[in-house]
Amino acid sequence: MPYIDSGANFCCMIEYIKGELTELTPALAVVEAAGVGYALQISLNTYSAIQGKKEVKLYVHEAIVTGGRDDSFTLYGFSTKQERELYQMLITVSGVGANTARMILSSLSPKELCNVIANGDERILKGVKGIGLKTAQRIIVDLRDKVISSGVAEELHAGGTSAAVAVHSPVRDEAVQALTMLGFSPAPSAKVVSQILSADPTLPVEQVIKQALKMIK
Repeated sequence: MPYIDSGANFCCMIEYIKGELTELTPALAVVEAAGVGYALQISLNTYSAIQGKKEVKLYVHEAIVTGGRDDSFTLYGFSTKQERELYQMLITVSGVGANTARMILSSLSPKELCNVIANGDERILKGVKGIGLKTAQRIIVDLRDKVISSGVAEELHAGGTSAAVAVHSPVRDEAVQALTMLGFSPAPSAKVVSQILSADPTLPVEQVIKQALKMIK
């Protein structure tokens, strides 16, 4: 999904690029697809995930910067949707730019970052190059509820394919929406629903809601 610096709306142009990995460094991957070589900025997490592979699939975030002396168009690649989602959350925080967000995701795994934000551990965030106390606190304040309610943290903790599918299923989204309409907060609703679907991904939405109503505090 692209980010347009001038304040224009988001629009999805490239979801992912799948093809031959022709070049790879810890900061850059070149993927050839349909005869075109795409240069994608990557984190160390993605570098580790695709190192040694011939064919890769990278989820894309597009950054379009306009209004200055030179316009620019940069592609960022991520080995998982979850890492991309965390990156897109990070760059919404004031003071966190593209390079800083990539530095964070190079210093911490997605799972570690979710834990740090959810637990409010500003000390670990401060240990990332370029992150001061105020920025660390701002990241935690701005993103804690988003990380919990998005399902990213639950998916990363699930550790299995079936759980990952369940967390981002239409059943999950419908159940969380229904619980929110019933007056429950989105964050705890999402957490409980994800737990239920991780245990049994085959449950219909009505059963998920019934179980959630018994578990939400």
